[in-house]
Amino acid sequence: MADTKIKGRRQSGLRYKEPSMYNVIMLNDDVTTMDFVVMVLQKIFRKSAEDAETIMLKIHNEGSAVVGTYYRDIAESKVGLTKSFAKQYGYPLELTIEEVL
Repeated sequence: MADTKIKGRRQSGLRYKEPSMYNVIMLNDDVTTMDFVVMVLQKIFRKSAEDAETIMLKIHNEGSAVVGTYYRDIAESKVGLTKSFAKQYGYPLELTIEEVL
């Protein structure tokens, strides 16, 4: 049997594929305040104040930005947590996830 290279590791003769990564993308809206977005980026996505400000401005100016890259379950968890948090404060903040190819 030929030994072919694939993305993943080899253990005990078995091969497995590394889990896919997903970008969390935050979308701009006309209601959510810039300060709230910065706070979410710092508290939920663990960004520094400077990075949070830069990302928030990119979202504001370009309509969206990647706010983090995670395994699928973590990405979905962060999206759910962020949407729930935003809803508590009356903001319609929207996020999506997309697989990194």
